[in-house]
Amino acid sequence: MAEAVTVRKPARERILDTAAELFYREGIRAVGIDTIIAKSGVAKMSLYRNFASKDDLVCAYLERNIAQHGAWWDRVTARHPGDPRAQMKALFVALGHWIDHPKFQGCPFTTAAAELRDPANPAHALALAHKRMVRDRLRALAAAAGADDPDRLTGQLQLLMEGAYAAGRALDLGPGNGAVASAAAALIDGACGGGSSADDPPT
Repeated sequence: MAEAVTVRKPARERILDTAAELFYREGIRAVGIDTIIAKSGVAKMSLYRNFASKDDLVCAYLERNIAQHGAWWDRVTARHPGDPRAQMKALFVALGHWIDHPKFQGCPFTTAAAELRDPANPAHALALAHKRMVRDRLRALAAAAGADDPDRLTGQLQLLMEGAYAAGRALDLGPGNGAVASAAAALIDGACGGGSSADDPPT
């Protein structure tokens, strides 16, 4: 019987996997290159062959998170094709469940923007660009759902999202952080002419 062959990930992926876990759990500034090298099991030369600096590694970490967040958004909204109101509500139901996850440590983009405050830092720019992308995607859904003021609804929902990221684990918001979803549903229905649907979260 043939033995199973374990394929080792390329050094770049191992470095990025390790950095992503450490940056998210402990903070970008708190994690040094030497720690990433030790945890990933790669040589220092290998790390710098793949990432010219820590800044480059942080940018790669955020770029990966941007792709993962976009895929998450697409998966959630795909469950409600052609129904932008239900899509917006579903995003906040899913957000509540993510906040409930044991590995949740806040929003990586908010954390990066707060830790790396220099506007010239490329990672800071990436974090803010992602926030703008979220705003634009929320606004597109708000407009498609017929919100009376899409800009106002977008601002309200993004503020709710940021508050949930910041305080969701510290507050008792019920199973699955249901208060996040119900608050979003109230804002959405209020802006889009009222009328709840079967997809509304329980209050």
